[in-house]
Amino acid sequence: MKRKNELVKEGSLVERATKTRAFFEPVAFLAPFMVGLILFTVYPFINVFILSFKQNYKLSGAFSSFGLKNYADVLSDPNFLNGLKNTGLYVLFVVPIATVLSLFIANALNHDIKLKAVFQTSYFLPMVTSITAVGLVWKWLFNYDYGLINYLLSLFGISAINWLNNPAYNLSALIIYSVWSMLPFTIILLLAGFQNVDPQYYTAARVDGAKSGKIFFRITLPLLAPTIGLTTIINMISASKVFTELFPLFNGKPGSAYSLYTVVYYLYDMFYAQWKLGKAAASAIILFFIVLILTLLQLRIQRKWKNY
Repeated sequence: MKRKNELVKEGSLVERATKTRAFFEPVAFLAPFMVGLILFTVYPFINVFILSFKQNYKLSGAFSSFGLKNYADVLSDPNFLNGLKNTGLYVLFVVPIATVLSLFIANALNHDIKLKAVFQTSYFLPMVTSITAVGLVWKWLFNYDYGLINYLLSLFGISAINWLNNPAYNLSALIIYSVWSMLPFTIILLLAGFQNVDPQYYTAARVDGAKSGKIFFRITLPLLAPTIGLTTIINMISASKVFTELFPLFNGKPGSAYSLYTVVYYLYDMFYAQWKLGKAAASAIILFFIVLILTLLQLRIQRKWKNY
């Protein structure tokens, strides 16, 4: 009996040690990531959120008052409202155009076509090239006097467009450049989605006499809905933070005559140029909640989009 109790006790200790180990092993593996997440993501976000309520905040930690005045000032600032409009138009054009183009390019790359490797390399080049170097190339392409784009337009009898110095065309130039730079990542994700579609669906559809167009819209697109939704959300978040694309095209300025303010450039201007830290933090929080609301709305639409 005594031996039996000892065995039961020993088994209980072993079981407890196993459970403890099972708990602490994943915690130990996750610890470095969680520490980094807390230090470099959670803490900065909380700090910026609190900072956005501090009026006339200084790096020394001093501030004059605590309230919503920074938000009121930002929302009444013409530069911020212009940046909000430009960012909205940028997202509205860049994300859908890049997604649709990537969808058809990924569909083509998913088939056995001639020079497939060459096309893949050319489409993925922006991902392995410095954004500054690429921006300088596009700056040459948009050049008014000897740019390739104006040369191609002249072949169709269209007059040269002053893309980079006329405020009316600054946003169009930025959209064209950004659509091209967004294609590679979107194509990769969509191509992975194409390759995960079971070929049996296509075989069954062809046996029933379905044409290529009907197969694409009735089978491929519905099955790609989750991937398309994911790429759209990622691209929308990325496009909402448009900033670095402005520097090579417009020499570090938000367009000619400062007409191409974006929300992130406004944040940069408030923080680094004017040292209005409270307003910079407030503009960051406003952008965060706008993107969050749009993302949640898109996720809700995406759940209803699934029909399989």
